[in-house]
Amino acid sequence: MKTFHCGTLVPGCDWHTRHEDEAEIIRRAAEHMRETHGETMIRETMVEAIRSKIEAGSRVD
Repeated sequence: MKTFHCGTLVPGCDWHTRHEDEAEIIRRAAEHMRETHGETMIRETMVEAIRSKIEAGSRVD
């Protein structure tokens, strides 16, 4: 299972997601960025930033 914590890119944000598929994590994170943080355009640099913060295994909250 892979995990992405939004707070690694947006300090103070507690949102996170888990999934086996990295592409699904990126899709969910991009949707979160649009809906919660007002990002109207998800550029490749944002996708790469999200990808770089995906962790293998689960993190204890």
